Amino acid sequence: MVEIITIGDELLIGQVVDTNSAWMAEILNDNGFVVQRKITVGDDEDDIMKAFDDARRRAPIVLVTGGLGPTKDDITVHALCRYFNSGMHFSEETYENIERIFMKRNYRMNELTRNQAMVPDKAVIIRNETGTAPCTWFEDDGGVFVSMPGVPHEMKWLMSNEVLPRLRKKFHQDVFIKHQTCWVAGYAESMLAIKLADFENNMPPFVKLAYLPQPGVIRLRLSAYADDEKKAGETLASLQRQLKEILNGNIIAEEDRNIEILAGDLLRSKGLTVGTAESCTGGAIAALITSVPGSSGYYLGSVVSYANEVKRNVLGVSGSDLEQYGAVSRQVVEQMAKGALRVLGCDYAIATSGIAGPGGGAPGKPVGTVWIAVAGKDRIVSEKYHFTAIREQNIQRTVNASLLMLLKELKNM
Repeated sequence: MVEIITIGDELLIGQVVDTNSAWMAEILNDNGFVVQRKITVGDDEDDIMKAFDDARRRAPIVLVTGGLGPTKDDITVHALCRYFNSGMHFSEETYENIERIFMKRNYRMNELTRNQAMVPDKAVIIRNETGTAPCTWFEDDGGVFVSMPGVPHEMKWLMSNEVLPRLRKKFHQDVFIKHQTCWVAGYAESMLAIKLADFENNMPPFVKLAYLPQPGVIRLRLSAYADDEKKAGETLASLQRQLKEILNGNIIAEEDRNIEILAGDLLRSKGLTVGTAESCTGGAIAALITSVPGSSGYYLGSVVSYANEVKRNVLGVSGSDLEQYGAVSRQVVEQMAKGALRVLGCDYAIATSGIAGPGGGAPGKPVGTVWIAVAGKDRIVSEKYHFTAIREQNIQRTVNASLLMLLKELKNM
């Protein structure tokens, strides 16, 4: 069992999002370690001490990130020394590492940074190759207590290269953890839960089913915690076959990869390209597609036609259709998609036009009304959606629905 503690006022007030614990939990799980709790505490030594004490009583492995910088609010090392009744000493090896990093970055050494070479007497000091704050490893009564920097790339390097190998060596894993994921479209979460009620009730006790909804799509994750690796794998394979039979054509993918990656893989494998003509999404589809490394191999570009003048002058949308049917219509969104095919020279084009909100609704076209079209060389499909009254949700739902429509077209070609 593992507990993760993240430290910093900036995490509690929302100034910085805690991505560290999410990444750590995932990689620990992949390596057979069960994370039973994650907590965040501010830069208060008494609160930190209490968090240390609570975690240590519950779990044999406690991993801490944050509060190791050179400034006065970074008090994790002092809290650790107080907790383990440890003095401190100046580490020449740590200081040399700090000097090396500063010289490489052309920084000047100062007294605050030099203080980071003061390390706990009772800890094993693990060299941080990517930053100035060292990692400390305490052992007590068979348990392990590890403190790492809060800077994400430093923590990831230490976890991958130092901490995980040491944990695997020290702790024998007698539980095998395996996951099987699939993406489901066409169901609300409550509807899907009802559909799968009998399936869930008949699952083996060592398997859990998690519903991970995103706007317009749900990720189902089966997790097996078994004493035998083969048993875990065979059980998940059997359950996945049952899911396919129950959900029929609503499973759009059977791997734990986001829809933008799945769409990109299909485009790449088929040697096809895609472009976008976006109105209500304002480039959000383009941003998501291009967030995938290697997307330049299949994504050509976008026309963000927010104004009707751009729809007419760049994409060639009929002015009379804009006047008669409005920008949020099948006629207009299909012309936008065809125009993107022509202007961008792509094999497929996605077009969106809608009322994201919170204002702009009209009789017959309330906020949340969206038209999406996907066009290929010989075929065009379009669909009308009715989403929510919340702008951010409408944009995200439109992005997901657009990529799902593209996936469907690519699979059916």
